[in-house]
Amino acid sequence: MSSPEKLAASVLVSGFDGTTAPDWLRRKVADGLGGAILFGRNVVDDEQVAALSAQLRAERPDVLVGIDEEGGDVTRLDVATGSFVPGPLALGAADDVELTTSVAAALGERLAACGVTISFAPCADLTLAAEDPSIGVRAFGSDPVKASPHVAAFITGLQKYGVAASAKHFPGHGAATDDSHHALPVLPRTEAELHEIELVPFKAAIAAGVRAVMTGHLVVPAWGELPATLNPKALTDVLRGELGFTGAVITDALDMGAVAGELGKTEGVGRASVRALIAGADALCLGGVSFEEDELNRIAAVIAAAVESGELPMERLVEASERVAALGTPPVSTPISPVDHRLGLEAARKALRIQGSPKLGGPPLVIDIETEPIIAAGPMPWGLGSHLTELVPGTRALKVGADGIATAIEAVHGARDLVVVTREAHRHPEVREFLSWLRESTVDYIRVETGVPGPETEGPRIDTFSGSYVSLRAAAEYLA
Repeated sequence: MSSPEKLAASVLVSGFDGTTAPDWLRRKVADGLGGAILFGRNVVDDEQVAALSAQLRAERPDVLVGIDEEGGDVTRLDVATGSFVPGPLALGAADDVELTTSVAAALGERLAACGVTISFAPCADLTLAAEDPSIGVRAFGSDPVKASPHVAAFITGLQKYGVAASAKHFPGHGAATDDSHHALPVLPRTEAELHEIELVPFKAAIAAGVRAVMTGHLVVPAWGELPATLNPKALTDVLRGELGFTGAVITDALDMGAVAGELGKTEGVGRASVRALIAGADALCLGGVSFEEDELNRIAAVIAAAVESGELPMERLVEASERVAALGTPPVSTPISPVDHRLGLEAARKALRIQGSPKLGGPPLVIDIETEPIIAAGPMPWGLGSHLTELVPGTRALKVGADGIATAIEAVHGARDLVVVTREAHRHPEVREFLSWLRESTVDYIRVETGVPGPETEGPRIDTFSGSYVSLRAAAEYLA
């Protein structure tokens, strides 16, 4: 049997810097590190990602190569351009389950060609709170009965090419109003309410054969004071016991503020790792920040010490290690192909919700109000101006932040055809004030909302439900 130190390393899945595998990472993989997570900082194009995956696999064939590729607003492969497929909320709005399967299969085929073994998708969360800062367009909708078939369809499509899906963030993040990257959210549900609402999509995911489930860093008071990631009631009693899940349980990034907290990057993550394993987690993600070899060694040492002291049973660590290794199974061998937007555009067009009669009388002024993206998405190209400039000669495009509303107001004066593009305007007071000013003025304008539609009912309006390349393109084509 492997030593506790070796087994501890085998359940760690780490982020890193660079577009090639650093020497230390290759050494760690060869020595048994569970796997690596790819972020936008690690991506140039599909050929480079495939070469990077091959570098890691040359060190050990069953290394886990993971990526947060949800499509839509959360994309790593298309971080430089915007996603080639719309996001989950747009797929839910299109409400064509076969189309969702096809989109996910296209994503799975592309990931397989890149050598990825698991995508941390789909979100089985629901979009429930208007002020929710972390889920929004990443979920398939707010109705668990309507969203669940799309969760299952996405899993079926993604796993077609041997790329594991990971339903997240158990038990469901959408009704929480804090972002677990910074704070510890509370989900105020009774156990009966959880089974009627949040857990419904996870049950569908398990029935669809999802190979992994990712935990959410959130507290359900009915389950005690511990966040689900560290909570045996959540992971062992409910997820495995009541829901019957037998695959791998993956933690959300343990370096996030909700669990590492004030103990800091290595000490906090080390203790969180032990508690997550005891609770029933298998793969321990160390994600958003970059880790180095010595930090991973210290975290593994904390886990090994917990085995030596009897706090963490050896058989629990062995079980976790075996489940992580199963997620390193190489995907179906698939050639890299040029990115094809046709299927994504079909889905994006079907998702558009048109209110009133949004028609251009001539070349417009497009004001893209670019607000901060959610942390999980990070910065990437966004906006309608570049698309309409290409499709409608004479279009003028202006991009402003939420702090540039005065510039937007000045630009509006004298504009005949105006298109205002927002991303979850209802969550940004400055943007709401600008829209209120527009409504009270005599200016005619078309509103394009790319996030979760807010309560505003002004028209004419287009809702895309996604900020992906294809969703913005579909809206531009409609207007052109």
